[in-house]
Amino acid sequence: MAEGFKARNLSVLAYANGFTLWHYITPDVATDVDTANYFAGARDMLRPGDIMFANTNRDGGVSGGMFLVVQADANGVDVRDMTAIGTTNTD
Repeated sequence: MAEGFKARNLSVLAYANGFTLWHYITPDVATDVDTANYFAGARDMLRPGDIMFANTNRDGGVSGGMFLVVQADANGVDVRDMTAIGTTNTD
């Protein structure tokens, strides 16, 4: 079961020209994190076009990737599906 968004796990890595690069860490799997309004508690901080590096599934197999914020307004928050990083480990 998804833990849900925790503001304490969201932090700014860089900010410039109205763009913010974020980092988020969670035990939730990426498919839960990219659900519409998962980040509703951060809608006043996020803006469309922001990018978020995320470490997901921290209690399981650990995965990571990037989310693009496509909506963050009074109607809700939505991010695109995660673009995974390091999906293959051949050693």
